Amino acid sequence: MMENFLNYQLLYMQKLQKLYKVFSERSNTSSTFFSTYQKSMVQLGFKLWGGTWQNPQHLHDAHQKYLKLLCSSDSPPSNYEKYYQSEIWQNSPYFFWIKDVYLKTAEWVLETIDEESLAFSKDDREKIRFITRQWIEALNPRNFPLTNPDVIKETLETKGDNFLKGLDNLIRDLENGKITTTDNSAFELGVNIATTKGSVIYRNKMMELIQYSPTTKNVSKVPLLIIPPWINKYYILDLSEENSFIKWLVDQGHTVFCISWANPDKTFKEIEFKDYMHDGALQALEVINNICENKKTNVIGYCIGGTLLAMTLAWLKGSNQSNPILSATFLTTLLDFKHAGDLKVFIDNEQLEELSKDVIKNGVMDGKIMNLSFSLLRASDLIWSFIINNYLLGREPDSFDLLYWNNDSTNLPANMHCDYLSSFYIDNKLINGSYILDGVKLKLNEIKIPAYFLSTQEDHIAPWKSTKAGEEVYGGESKFVLAGSGHIAGVINPPYKRKYGYEDNNTFYEGSWWLNWQNWVVNINNLEQVKASKHLGSTEYPVLGAAPGSYVLTKI
Repeated sequence: MMENFLNYQLLYMQKLQKLYKVFSERSNTSSTFFSTYQKSMVQLGFKLWGGTWQNPQHLHDAHQKYLKLLCSSDSPPSNYEKYYQSEIWQNSPYFFWIKDVYLKTAEWVLETIDEESLAFSKDDREKIRFITRQWIEALNPRNFPLTNPDVIKETLETKGDNFLKGLDNLIRDLENGKITTTDNSAFELGVNIATTKGSVIYRNKMMELIQYSPTTKNVSKVPLLIIPPWINKYYILDLSEENSFIKWLVDQGHTVFCISWANPDKTFKEIEFKDYMHDGALQALEVINNICENKKTNVIGYCIGGTLLAMTLAWLKGSNQSNPILSATFLTTLLDFKHAGDLKVFIDNEQLEELSKDVIKNGVMDGKIMNLSFSLLRASDLIWSFIINNYLLGREPDSFDLLYWNNDSTNLPANMHCDYLSSFYIDNKLINGSYILDGVKLKLNEIKIPAYFLSTQEDHIAPWKSTKAGEEVYGGESKFVLAGSGHIAGVINPPYKRKYGYEDNNTFYEGSWWLNWQNWVVNINNLEQVKASKHLGSTEYPVLGAAPGSYVLTKI
Protein backbone atom coordinates (compact mmCIF):
# COMPACT_ATOMS: atom_id res chain seq x y z
CA MET A 1 0.00 0.00 0.00
CA MET A 2 2.88 2.36 0.83
CA GLU A 3 4.40 1.68 -2.59
CA ASN A 4 1.11 2.54 -4.29
CA PHE A 5 0.87 5.73 -2.26
CA LEU A 6 4.40 6.79 -3.25
CA ASN A 7 3.71 6.06 -6.92
CA TYR A 8 0.51 8.10 -6.71
CA GLN A 9 2.37 10.99 -5.06
CA LEU A 10 5.14 10.87 -7.69
CA LEU A 11 2.58 10.92 -10.51
CA TYR A 12 0.80 13.82 -8.85
CA MET A 13 4.05 15.83 -8.50
CA GLN A 14 4.94 15.19 -12.14
CA LYS A 15 1.59 16.59 -13.24
CA LEU A 16 2.05 19.61 -10.96
CA GLN A 17 5.46 20.30 -12.51
CA LYS A 18 3.94 20.19 -16.00
CA LEU A 19 1.11 22.42 -14.82
CA TYR A 20 3.59 24.97 -13.42
CA LYS A 21 5.51 25.01 -16.69
CA VAL A 22 2.40 25.58 -18.81
CA PHE A 23 1.05 28.22 -16.42
CA SER A 24 4.38 30.09 -16.43
CA GLU A 25 4.39 30.21 -20.22
CA ARG A 26 0.79 31.45 -20.31
CA SER A 27 1.29 34.06 -17.57
CA ASN A 28 3.84 35.92 -19.69
CA THR A 29 1.03 37.14 -21.93
CA SER A 30 -1.08 40.14 -20.94
CA SER A 31 -4.25 41.80 -22.12
CA THR A 32 -5.65 45.31 -21.93
CA PHE A 33 -8.96 43.72 -20.96
CA PHE A 34 -7.51 42.24 -17.79
CA SER A 35 -5.56 45.35 -16.83
CA THR A 36 -8.56 47.65 -17.16
CA TYR A 37 -10.81 45.14 -15.38
CA GLN A 38 -8.34 44.78 -12.49
CA LYS A 39 -7.97 48.57 -12.27
CA SER A 40 -11.74 48.96 -12.05
CA MET A 41 -11.93 46.31 -9.32
CA VAL A 42 -9.36 48.09 -7.17
CA GLN A 43 -10.90 51.53 -7.62
CA LEU A 44 -14.44 50.41 -6.93
CA GLY A 45 -13.35 48.20 -4.07
CA PHE A 46 -11.86 51.21 -2.28
CA LYS A 47 -15.01 53.16 -3.00
CA LEU A 48 -17.21 50.47 -1.47
CA TRP A 49 -15.14 49.48 1.56
CA GLY A 50 -13.44 52.82 2.14
CA GLY A 51 -14.84 56.37 2.40
CA THR A 52 -18.56 55.91 2.90
CA TRP A 53 -18.09 52.79 5.05
CA GLN A 54 -15.87 54.53 7.59
CA ASN A 55 -19.03 55.76 9.30
CA PRO A 56 -19.22 53.71 12.56
CA GLN A 57 -23.01 53.90 12.72
CA HIS A 58 -23.34 52.59 9.19
CA LEU A 59 -20.99 49.70 9.96
CA HIS A 60 -22.98 48.91 13.11
CA ASP A 61 -26.31 48.93 11.26
CA ALA A 62 -24.95 46.75 8.47
CA HIS A 63 -23.55 44.27 11.01
CA GLN A 64 -26.88 44.06 12.87
CA LYS A 65 -28.75 43.49 9.62
CA TYR A 66 -26.37 40.67 8.70
CA LEU A 67 -26.72 38.96 12.10
CA LYS A 68 -30.51 39.17 11.86
CA LEU A 69 -30.41 37.62 8.40
CA LEU A 70 -28.16 34.77 9.58
CA CYS A 71 -30.49 33.99 12.47
CA SER A 72 -33.62 33.88 10.31
CA SER A 73 -35.13 30.42 10.00
CA ASP A 74 -35.75 30.41 6.25
CA SER A 75 -33.13 30.57 3.54
CA PRO A 76 -33.82 33.56 1.29
CA PRO A 77 -34.69 33.04 -2.37
CA SER A 78 -31.46 33.27 -4.29
CA ASN A 79 -30.19 33.07 -7.86
CA TYR A 80 -27.60 30.62 -6.52
CA GLU A 81 -30.11 28.23 -4.91
CA LYS A 82 -30.35 26.18 -8.11
CA TYR A 83 -26.76 24.98 -7.68
CA TYR A 84 -27.60 23.04 -4.51
CA GLN A 85 -29.97 20.38 -5.76
CA SER A 86 -28.16 17.23 -4.60
CA GLU A 87 -29.63 15.49 -1.53
CA ILE A 88 -26.44 15.90 0.50
CA TRP A 89 -26.81 19.69 0.53
CA GLN A 90 -30.31 19.31 1.95
CA ASN A 91 -29.94 16.32 4.29
CA SER A 92 -26.52 16.88 5.86
CA PRO A 93 -26.67 19.46 8.71
CA TYR A 94 -23.05 20.44 8.04
CA PHE A 95 -23.44 21.10 4.32
CA PHE A 96 -26.89 22.64 4.77
CA TRP A 97 -25.33 25.12 7.21
CA ILE A 98 -22.50 25.95 4.75
CA LYS A 99 -25.02 26.51 1.97
CA ASP A 100 -27.30 28.60 4.20
CA VAL A 101 -24.54 30.91 5.43
CA TYR A 102 -23.25 31.39 1.89
CA LEU A 103 -26.66 32.23 0.40
CA LYS A 104 -27.58 34.65 3.18
CA THR A 105 -24.19 36.35 3.07
CA ALA A 106 -24.45 36.72 -0.71
CA GLU A 107 -27.89 38.28 -0.38
CA TRP A 108 -26.74 40.69 2.32
CA VAL A 109 -23.68 41.85 0.37
CA LEU A 110 -25.66 42.49 -2.81
CA GLU A 111 -28.42 44.31 -0.90
CA THR A 112 -25.83 46.47 0.86
CA ILE A 113 -24.65 47.88 -2.47
CA ASP A 114 -28.12 49.39 -2.96
CA GLU A 115 -28.07 51.18 0.41
CA GLU A 116 -29.00 54.83 -0.16
CA SER A 117 -26.45 55.91 2.47
CA LEU A 118 -23.71 54.78 0.08
CA ALA A 119 -23.53 57.73 -2.27
CA PHE A 120 -22.75 55.83 -5.49
CA SER A 121 -23.78 56.92 -8.93
CA LYS A 122 -26.00 54.51 -10.84
CA ASP A 123 -23.12 53.48 -13.12
CA ASP A 124 -20.83 52.85 -10.14
CA ARG A 125 -23.49 50.74 -8.45
CA GLU A 126 -23.78 48.58 -11.56
CA LYS A 127 -20.01 48.10 -11.73
CA ILE A 128 -19.71 47.35 -8.02
CA ARG A 129 -22.63 44.92 -8.21
CA PHE A 130 -21.03 43.10 -11.15
CA ILE A 131 -17.58 42.90 -9.56
CA THR A 132 -19.08 41.83 -6.22
CA ARG A 133 -21.07 39.14 -7.98
CA GLN A 134 -17.85 37.80 -9.50
CA TRP A 135 -16.37 37.44 -6.00
CA ILE A 136 -19.54 35.89 -4.63
CA GLU A 137 -19.61 33.31 -7.41
CA ALA A 138 -15.90 32.61 -7.01
CA LEU A 139 -16.34 31.99 -3.25
CA ASN A 140 -19.25 29.60 -3.71
CA PRO A 141 -18.53 26.58 -1.46
CA ARG A 142 -19.19 24.33 -4.47
CA ASN A 143 -15.93 25.57 -5.96
CA PHE A 144 -13.71 24.04 -3.23
CA PRO A 145 -13.02 20.34 -2.68
CA LEU A 146 -13.54 20.32 1.10
CA THR A 147 -16.89 22.14 0.95
CA ASN A 148 -18.38 20.34 -2.04
CA PRO A 149 -19.93 17.02 -0.95
CA ASP A 150 -20.08 15.77 -4.54
CA VAL A 151 -16.31 16.20 -4.88
CA ILE A 152 -15.70 14.48 -1.54
CA LYS A 153 -17.88 11.56 -2.59
CA GLU A 154 -16.11 11.30 -5.96
CA THR A 155 -12.70 11.39 -4.25
CA LEU A 156 -13.61 8.56 -1.89
CA GLU A 157 -15.08 6.44 -4.67
CA THR A 158 -12.15 6.92 -7.08
CA LYS A 159 -9.46 7.02 -4.35
CA GLY A 160 -8.33 10.42 -5.56
CA ASP A 161 -8.15 9.53 -9.23
CA ASN A 162 -10.51 12.44 -9.97
CA PHE A 163 -7.76 14.91 -9.03
CA LEU A 164 -5.22 13.22 -11.31
CA LYS A 165 -7.66 13.38 -14.21
CA GLY A 166 -8.49 16.93 -13.20
CA LEU A 167 -4.84 17.96 -13.45
CA ASP A 168 -4.65 16.47 -16.94
CA ASN A 169 -7.73 18.46 -17.91
CA LEU A 170 -6.29 21.64 -16.40
CA ILE A 171 -2.99 21.23 -18.28
CA ARG A 172 -4.88 20.62 -21.53
CA ASP A 173 -7.04 23.71 -21.05
CA LEU A 174 -4.07 25.92 -20.18
CA GLU A 175 -2.28 24.73 -23.32
CA ASN A 176 -5.41 25.52 -25.37
CA GLY A 177 -5.89 28.87 -23.64
CA LYS A 178 -9.52 28.27 -22.58
CA ILE A 179 -11.74 26.07 -20.44
CA THR A 180 -13.20 23.09 -22.27
CA THR A 181 -16.98 23.36 -22.03
CA THR A 182 -18.06 20.67 -24.46
CA ASP A 183 -16.67 17.75 -26.44
CA ASN A 184 -15.56 19.63 -29.55
CA SER A 185 -14.73 16.39 -31.36
CA ALA A 186 -18.42 15.47 -31.25
CA PHE A 187 -19.36 18.14 -33.81
CA GLU A 188 -18.43 18.85 -37.41
CA LEU A 189 -19.90 21.71 -39.38
CA GLY A 190 -22.04 20.44 -42.23
CA VAL A 191 -22.12 16.93 -40.77
CA ASN A 192 -24.10 17.10 -37.51
CA ILE A 193 -24.35 20.85 -36.97
CA ALA A 194 -25.22 23.57 -39.52
CA THR A 195 -26.68 20.80 -41.69
CA THR A 196 -29.68 22.46 -43.34
CA LYS A 197 -29.24 21.82 -47.07
CA GLY A 198 -28.41 24.80 -49.23
CA SER A 199 -25.74 26.49 -51.30
CA VAL A 200 -23.52 29.56 -51.24
CA ILE A 201 -24.72 31.69 -54.14
CA TYR A 202 -22.72 34.86 -53.53
CA ARG A 203 -19.43 35.80 -51.87
CA ASN A 204 -17.50 39.01 -51.23
CA LYS A 205 -14.95 40.11 -48.63
CA MET A 206 -17.61 40.73 -46.00
CA MET A 207 -19.88 37.71 -46.32
CA GLU A 208 -21.11 34.59 -48.03
CA LEU A 209 -24.82 34.46 -48.86
CA ILE A 210 -26.45 31.05 -48.39
CA GLN A 211 -29.72 30.04 -50.07
CA TYR A 212 -31.47 27.02 -48.54
CA SER A 213 -33.16 24.25 -50.50
CA PRO A 214 -36.97 24.18 -50.21
CA THR A 215 -38.61 21.23 -48.46
CA THR A 216 -42.20 22.10 -49.40
CA LYS A 217 -43.99 21.90 -52.76
CA ASN A 218 -44.99 25.55 -52.58
CA VAL A 219 -43.16 28.46 -50.98
CA SER A 220 -43.92 32.05 -50.05
CA LYS A 221 -43.44 34.37 -52.99
CA VAL A 222 -41.72 36.87 -50.71
CA PRO A 223 -38.24 35.56 -49.74
CA LEU A 224 -36.76 35.78 -46.24
CA LEU A 225 -33.27 37.09 -45.38
CA ILE A 226 -31.61 36.49 -42.02
CA ILE A 227 -28.95 38.95 -40.83
CA PRO A 228 -27.18 37.18 -37.95
CA PRO A 229 -24.77 38.84 -35.51
CA TRP A 230 -21.11 38.93 -36.49
CA ILE A 231 -20.26 38.56 -32.82
CA ASN A 232 -20.13 34.74 -33.07
CA LYS A 233 -21.22 32.79 -36.15
CA TYR A 234 -24.52 32.46 -37.99
CA TYR A 235 -25.15 28.80 -37.22
CA ILE A 236 -26.58 29.61 -33.80
CA LEU A 237 -29.72 29.65 -35.97
CA ASP A 238 -28.81 26.30 -37.57
CA LEU A 239 -27.59 24.04 -34.77
CA SER A 240 -28.34 20.32 -34.75
CA GLU A 241 -31.43 19.65 -36.84
CA GLU A 242 -33.90 19.50 -33.93
CA ASN A 243 -32.69 22.94 -32.71
CA SER A 244 -32.40 24.65 -36.11
CA PHE A 245 -34.49 27.79 -36.58
CA ILE A 246 -33.42 27.94 -40.22
CA LYS A 247 -34.57 24.35 -40.89
CA TRP A 248 -37.92 25.14 -39.24
CA LEU A 249 -38.37 28.25 -41.39
CA VAL A 250 -37.66 26.27 -44.56
CA ASP A 251 -40.19 23.64 -43.47
CA GLN A 252 -42.82 26.39 -43.07
CA GLY A 253 -42.46 27.21 -46.76
CA HIS A 254 -40.11 30.20 -46.62
CA THR A 255 -37.43 30.74 -49.26
CA VAL A 256 -34.64 31.36 -46.77
CA PHE A 257 -31.36 33.18 -47.30
CA CYS A 258 -28.79 33.75 -44.56
CA ILE A 259 -25.63 35.82 -44.37
CA SER A 260 -22.49 34.06 -43.13
CA TRP A 261 -20.11 36.84 -42.11
CA ALA A 262 -16.36 36.65 -42.68
CA ASN A 263 -14.26 36.16 -39.53
CA PRO A 264 -12.12 39.35 -39.56
CA ASP A 265 -8.35 39.49 -39.45
CA LYS A 266 -6.09 42.56 -39.33
CA THR A 267 -6.91 43.40 -42.98
CA PHE A 268 -10.40 44.34 -41.72
CA LYS A 269 -9.00 47.07 -39.47
CA GLU A 270 -10.69 49.95 -41.37
CA ILE A 271 -14.04 48.19 -41.83
CA GLU A 272 -17.00 50.18 -40.48
CA PHE A 273 -20.76 49.80 -40.11
CA LYS A 274 -21.27 51.21 -43.60
CA ASP A 275 -19.33 48.23 -45.02
CA TYR A 276 -21.57 45.80 -43.17
CA MET A 277 -24.56 47.65 -44.63
CA HIS A 278 -23.45 48.11 -48.25
CA ASP A 279 -21.46 44.89 -48.75
CA GLY A 280 -23.61 42.87 -46.37
CA ALA A 281 -27.30 43.66 -45.92
CA LEU A 282 -27.93 45.73 -49.08
CA GLN A 283 -25.82 43.50 -51.32
CA ALA A 284 -27.64 40.42 -50.02
CA LEU A 285 -31.01 42.05 -50.77
CA GLU A 286 -29.90 42.89 -54.31
CA VAL A 287 -28.86 39.28 -54.96
CA ILE A 288 -32.06 37.86 -53.43
CA ASN A 289 -34.33 40.12 -55.46
CA ASN A 290 -32.48 39.10 -58.62
CA ILE A 291 -32.81 35.37 -57.86
CA CYS A 292 -36.43 35.49 -56.73
CA GLU A 293 -37.48 38.17 -59.22
CA ASN A 294 -39.16 39.96 -56.37
CA LYS A 295 -38.74 43.58 -55.28
CA LYS A 296 -39.46 43.01 -51.59
CA THR A 297 -37.97 40.74 -48.91
CA ASN A 298 -38.88 39.96 -45.29
CA VAL A 299 -35.80 40.40 -43.10
CA ILE A 300 -34.89 39.00 -39.66
CA GLY A 301 -32.04 40.62 -37.71
CA TYR A 302 -30.60 39.00 -34.59
CA CYS A 303 -28.75 41.01 -31.89
CA ILE A 304 -26.28 43.37 -33.62
CA GLY A 305 -27.66 42.01 -36.91
CA GLY A 306 -30.97 43.57 -35.86
CA THR A 307 -29.20 46.82 -35.02
CA LEU A 308 -27.73 46.81 -38.54
CA LEU A 309 -31.19 46.11 -39.97
CA ALA A 310 -32.64 49.17 -38.21
CA MET A 311 -29.69 51.30 -39.33
CA THR A 312 -30.14 50.11 -42.92
CA LEU A 313 -33.86 50.96 -42.90
CA ALA A 314 -33.14 54.42 -41.47
CA TRP A 315 -30.36 55.00 -44.02
CA LEU A 316 -32.61 53.99 -46.93
CA LYS A 317 -35.27 56.41 -45.66
CA GLY A 318 -32.85 59.24 -44.97
CA SER A 319 -31.12 58.94 -48.34
CA ASN A 320 -34.42 58.66 -50.28
CA GLN A 321 -33.51 55.23 -51.62
CA SER A 322 -36.16 52.71 -52.64
CA ASN A 323 -36.78 50.24 -49.81
CA PRO A 324 -36.45 46.52 -50.73
CA ILE A 325 -37.60 45.36 -47.25
CA LEU A 326 -41.25 44.39 -46.77
CA SER A 327 -41.18 43.68 -43.02
CA ALA A 328 -38.52 43.66 -40.29
CA THR A 329 -38.08 41.27 -37.37
CA PHE A 330 -35.76 42.20 -34.52
CA LEU A 331 -34.58 39.36 -32.28
CA THR A 332 -33.16 40.55 -28.90
CA THR A 333 -31.97 43.75 -30.56
CA LEU A 334 -30.66 46.85 -28.80
CA LEU A 335 -31.59 50.17 -30.39
CA ASP A 336 -31.60 52.12 -27.12
CA PHE A 337 -28.33 51.49 -25.27
CA LYS A 338 -29.04 53.61 -22.19
CA HIS A 339 -29.62 50.55 -20.00
CA ALA A 340 -27.63 47.99 -21.97
CA GLY A 341 -27.12 45.44 -19.20
CA ASP A 342 -24.02 44.04 -17.55
CA LEU A 343 -21.84 44.55 -20.61
CA LYS A 344 -21.72 48.26 -19.73
CA VAL A 345 -19.46 47.49 -16.76
CA PHE A 346 -16.68 46.95 -19.30
CA ILE A 347 -17.45 50.17 -21.14
CA ASP A 348 -16.69 53.67 -19.95
CA ASN A 349 -14.51 56.40 -21.41
CA GLU A 350 -11.41 55.40 -19.44
CA GLN A 351 -11.66 51.69 -20.24
CA LEU A 352 -12.55 52.43 -23.86
CA GLU A 353 -9.45 54.60 -24.26
CA GLU A 354 -7.22 51.80 -22.96
CA LEU A 355 -9.01 49.12 -24.97
CA SER A 356 -8.94 51.13 -28.20
CA LYS A 357 -5.14 51.40 -28.15
CA ASP A 358 -4.81 47.63 -28.10
CA VAL A 359 -7.62 47.01 -30.63
CA ILE A 360 -6.35 49.58 -33.14
CA LYS A 361 -2.82 48.20 -32.82
CA ASN A 362 -3.96 44.63 -33.53
CA GLY A 363 -6.52 45.58 -36.17
CA VAL A 364 -9.23 43.51 -34.49
CA MET A 365 -10.93 42.95 -31.16
CA ASP A 366 -9.76 39.48 -30.14
CA GLY A 367 -12.72 37.10 -30.16
CA LYS A 368 -11.34 35.14 -27.21
CA ILE A 369 -11.52 38.24 -25.02
CA MET A 370 -15.08 38.87 -26.19
CA ASN A 371 -15.94 35.27 -25.35
CA LEU A 372 -14.50 35.69 -21.85
CA SER A 373 -16.47 38.91 -21.36
CA PHE A 374 -19.73 37.14 -22.15
CA SER A 375 -18.76 34.19 -19.93
CA LEU A 376 -18.17 36.53 -16.98
CA LEU A 377 -21.77 37.68 -17.28
CA ARG A 378 -22.80 34.14 -16.29
CA ALA A 379 -19.71 32.97 -14.46
CA SER A 380 -21.40 30.25 -12.37
CA ASP A 381 -22.77 28.54 -15.49
CA LEU A 382 -20.04 29.21 -18.04
CA ILE A 383 -16.89 29.17 -15.89
CA TRP A 384 -17.24 27.71 -12.39
CA SER A 385 -19.48 24.79 -13.31
CA PHE A 386 -16.79 23.57 -15.71
CA ILE A 387 -13.99 24.15 -13.20
CA ILE A 388 -15.87 21.85 -10.84
CA ASN A 389 -16.65 19.28 -13.52
CA ASN A 390 -13.28 19.27 -15.33
CA TYR A 391 -10.77 19.81 -12.52
CA LEU A 392 -12.38 18.76 -9.22
CA LEU A 393 -14.50 15.86 -10.43
CA GLY A 394 -12.04 14.97 -13.21
CA ARG A 395 -14.76 14.48 -15.78
CA GLU A 396 -15.09 15.41 -19.43
CA PRO A 397 -17.89 17.84 -20.36
CA ASP A 398 -20.88 16.55 -22.28
CA SER A 399 -21.34 17.26 -25.99
CA PHE A 400 -23.65 20.25 -26.40
CA ASP A 401 -24.22 22.00 -29.74
CA LEU A 402 -24.92 25.39 -28.15
CA LEU A 403 -21.64 25.39 -26.22
CA TYR A 404 -19.73 24.24 -29.31
CA TRP A 405 -21.07 27.33 -31.10
CA ASN A 406 -20.31 29.53 -28.08
CA ASN A 407 -16.63 28.53 -28.24
CA ASP A 408 -16.38 29.16 -31.99
CA SER A 409 -15.43 32.81 -31.54
CA THR A 410 -15.07 35.62 -34.07
CA ASN A 411 -12.91 38.72 -34.12
CA LEU A 412 -14.36 42.19 -34.65
CA PRO A 413 -12.88 44.89 -36.95
CA ALA A 414 -11.05 47.57 -34.97
CA ASN A 415 -12.78 50.69 -36.33
CA MET A 416 -16.26 49.17 -36.21
CA HIS A 417 -15.82 47.85 -32.69
CA CYS A 418 -14.49 51.12 -31.26
CA ASP A 419 -17.28 53.07 -32.98
CA TYR A 420 -19.87 50.59 -31.67
CA LEU A 421 -18.75 51.01 -28.07
CA SER A 422 -18.30 54.77 -28.26
CA SER A 423 -21.29 55.85 -30.37
CA PHE A 424 -23.79 53.31 -29.10
CA TYR A 425 -22.93 52.13 -25.58
CA ILE A 426 -21.49 55.43 -24.31
CA ASP A 427 -23.17 58.18 -26.36
CA ASN A 428 -26.37 56.28 -27.34
CA LYS A 429 -26.45 58.12 -30.67
CA LEU A 430 -28.71 55.70 -32.54
CA ILE A 431 -31.80 56.20 -30.40
CA ASN A 432 -31.41 59.98 -30.15
CA GLY A 433 -31.08 60.40 -33.90
CA SER A 434 -27.55 61.79 -33.98
CA TYR A 435 -25.67 58.81 -35.49
CA ILE A 436 -24.41 59.46 -39.02
CA LEU A 437 -24.01 56.45 -41.32
CA ASP A 438 -22.39 57.06 -44.71
CA GLY A 439 -23.40 60.71 -44.71
CA VAL A 440 -26.97 60.17 -43.48
CA LYS A 441 -28.26 61.03 -40.01
CA LEU A 442 -30.34 58.04 -38.90
CA LYS A 443 -33.90 58.64 -37.67
CA LEU A 444 -35.52 55.43 -36.40
CA ASN A 445 -38.86 57.15 -35.86
CA GLU A 446 -39.17 57.72 -39.60
CA ILE A 447 -39.17 53.98 -40.44
CA LYS A 448 -42.72 52.98 -41.33
CA ILE A 449 -42.67 49.29 -42.36
CA PRO A 450 -44.26 46.59 -40.12
CA ALA A 451 -41.93 45.21 -37.46
CA TYR A 452 -41.86 42.33 -34.97
CA PHE A 453 -39.75 42.79 -31.82
CA LEU A 454 -38.78 39.74 -29.74
CA SER A 455 -37.17 40.15 -26.32
CA THR A 456 -36.40 37.58 -23.64
CA GLN A 457 -37.01 37.93 -19.91
CA GLU A 458 -33.60 36.87 -18.62
CA ASP A 459 -31.46 38.47 -21.32
CA HIS A 460 -28.23 39.75 -19.73
CA ILE A 461 -26.83 41.06 -23.04
CA ALA A 462 -29.86 42.94 -24.38
CA PRO A 463 -32.17 43.44 -21.35
CA TRP A 464 -35.80 43.27 -22.41
CA LYS A 465 -36.75 46.68 -21.01
CA SER A 466 -34.03 48.24 -23.16
CA THR A 467 -35.12 46.38 -26.29
CA LYS A 468 -38.70 47.42 -25.51
CA ALA A 469 -37.53 51.05 -25.34
CA GLY A 470 -36.15 50.64 -28.87
CA GLU A 471 -39.49 49.31 -30.07
CA GLU A 472 -41.29 52.31 -28.61
CA VAL A 473 -39.31 54.81 -30.68
CA TYR A 474 -39.81 52.82 -33.89
CA GLY A 475 -41.95 54.76 -36.37
CA GLY A 476 -43.97 51.99 -38.04
CA GLU A 477 -46.61 49.50 -36.92
CA SER A 478 -44.93 47.11 -34.49
CA LYS A 479 -45.62 44.03 -32.40
CA PHE A 480 -43.71 43.29 -29.17
CA VAL A 481 -43.38 39.75 -27.78
CA LEU A 482 -41.57 38.81 -24.57
CA ALA A 483 -40.28 35.22 -24.48
CA GLY A 484 -38.89 33.27 -21.55
CA SER A 485 -35.22 32.49 -20.79
CA GLY A 486 -32.25 34.44 -22.13
CA HIS A 487 -30.45 35.88 -25.14
CA ILE A 488 -29.83 32.51 -26.79
CA ALA A 489 -32.08 29.86 -25.24
CA GLY A 490 -35.10 32.15 -25.42
CA VAL A 491 -34.60 32.59 -29.16
CA ILE A 492 -33.66 29.00 -29.98
CA ASN A 493 -36.86 27.51 -28.59
CA PRO A 494 -38.34 24.94 -31.02
CA PRO A 495 -42.10 24.40 -30.79
CA TYR A 496 -41.89 20.67 -30.05
CA LYS A 497 -39.79 21.25 -26.89
CA ARG A 498 -42.27 23.65 -25.26
CA LYS A 499 -39.56 24.75 -22.80
CA TYR A 500 -40.44 28.43 -22.54
CA GLY A 501 -43.62 30.36 -23.16
CA TYR A 502 -44.06 33.97 -24.24
CA GLU A 503 -46.17 37.05 -23.56
CA ASP A 504 -48.05 38.79 -26.35
CA ASN A 505 -50.13 41.86 -25.50
CA ASN A 506 -49.90 41.06 -21.76
CA THR A 507 -51.25 37.53 -22.29
CA PHE A 508 -49.08 34.51 -21.54
CA TYR A 509 -48.98 31.57 -23.96
CA GLU A 510 -47.37 28.16 -23.57
CA GLY A 511 -45.06 27.04 -26.35
CA SER A 512 -42.69 28.72 -28.77
CA TRP A 513 -42.75 32.26 -30.09
CA TRP A 514 -41.79 30.75 -33.48
CA LEU A 515 -45.45 29.91 -34.12
CA ASN A 516 -46.53 33.39 -33.05
CA TRP A 517 -44.07 34.96 -35.48
CA GLN A 518 -45.20 32.69 -38.34
CA ASN A 519 -48.81 33.79 -37.86
CA TRP A 520 -47.70 37.41 -37.75
CA VAL A 521 -45.60 37.32 -40.91
CA VAL A 522 -48.33 35.51 -42.84
CA ASN A 523 -51.07 37.88 -41.69
CA ILE A 524 -49.08 41.10 -42.04
CA ASN A 525 -47.96 40.28 -45.58
CA ASN A 526 -50.80 38.05 -46.81
CA LEU A 527 -48.04 35.89 -48.28
CA GLU A 528 -48.80 34.52 -51.74
CA GLN A 529 -47.62 30.96 -52.48
CA VAL A 530 -45.69 29.96 -55.60
CA LYS A 531 -44.22 26.67 -56.78
CA ALA A 532 -40.85 25.94 -55.22
CA SER A 533 -37.87 26.06 -57.59
CA LYS A 534 -35.70 22.97 -57.94
CA HIS A 535 -32.62 25.09 -58.58
CA LEU A 536 -30.74 27.48 -56.30
CA GLY A 537 -29.09 30.69 -57.40
CA SER A 538 -29.53 32.12 -60.90
CA THR A 539 -27.61 32.65 -64.12
CA GLU A 540 -26.09 35.81 -62.69
CA TYR A 541 -25.49 34.26 -59.28
CA PRO A 542 -24.57 30.59 -59.76
CA VAL A 543 -23.95 28.11 -56.97
CA LEU A 544 -20.42 28.52 -55.54
CA GLY A 545 -20.47 25.58 -53.14
CA ALA A 546 -22.52 23.71 -50.59
CA ALA A 547 -23.70 25.17 -47.28
CA PRO A 548 -22.43 25.96 -44.70
CA GLY A 549 -19.79 27.51 -46.95
CA SER A 550 -16.14 28.33 -46.28
CA TYR A 551 -16.26 31.54 -44.19
CA VAL A 552 -17.87 29.80 -41.24
CA LEU A 553 -14.94 27.37 -41.06
CA THR A 554 -12.39 30.13 -40.34
CA LYS A 555 -11.09 29.95 -36.76
CA ILE A 556 -9.42 32.78 -34.86
